[in-house]
Amino acid sequence: MDLPELGAFLRSRRARITPADAGLPPGVRRRVPGLRRDEVATLARVSVDYYIELERGRGAQPSDQMLGALARALRLGADERDHLFHLAGRAVPPAGADEIQPAMLSLLKRLDAVPARILSDLHETLAQNDAATALLGVPEPGSFLERWFTDPASRAIYPPEDHPHHSRVMVHDLRAAVARRGRDAEAADMVARLRRTGPEFRELWETGDVAVRRGDHKRICHPVRGVLDVTCENLFSEDGRQRLQFFTGRE
Repeated sequence: MDLPELGAFLRSRRARITPADAGLPPGVRRRVPGLRRDEVATLARVSVDYYIELERGRGAQPSDQMLGALARALRLGADERDHLFHLAGRAVPPAGADEIQPAMLSLLKRLDAVPARILSDLHETLAQNDAATALLGVPEPGSFLERWFTDPASRAIYPPEDHPHHSRVMVHDLRAAVARRGRDAEAADMVARLRRTGPEFRELWETGDVAVRRGDHKRICHPVRGVLDVTCENLFSEDGRQRLQFFTGRE
């Protein structure tokens, strides 16, 4: 483990990521060219104090889970992620669905005027453009699907009468993701946690229904513009573990 080099690498990667790249509002009076330390810590869901220690080349060795979260927060490519693990003295894990595929990211960057984002098959927002932030708000770390069944506040984005529909289609899509991933602990652990949340998820899961969510009509509750009718379409990576999701006005 090379903590000084790890700290220097984290600082250099943080400096190149803009708030827009991370789906954050630009804010005012920014004194750094990239993200602030507290913003990286929030995106990665780690302690601000611990992240500061890492950047200073001090602190305990980060876990594999923490390194993966930092790689996602800093939008690291495959080689950069591997380098991060090497510097931390950890074995490099196999590529996963949370590693943004270059073709997906390239296409997202070309969609300036259309709200668009890249999601994993566990419904984690990996990247989104400014138009998507204006429509959907700043994405929270982790799986939106898991928050849907554990945090009632996450459901405010859709009208209450639409909630049963979204619950069904997300569970059907999750079942397809679990099968696609095979012996994947992350997906299996998520299902196990959700089965303990209450009857809604458990009953939907036990139907055995499966359907990949390729497109949908949605009504989004916007804090300024009210309820918006949109069409949501998905373009999938070859392995099905990432999707470029974009929104257009419903005709």
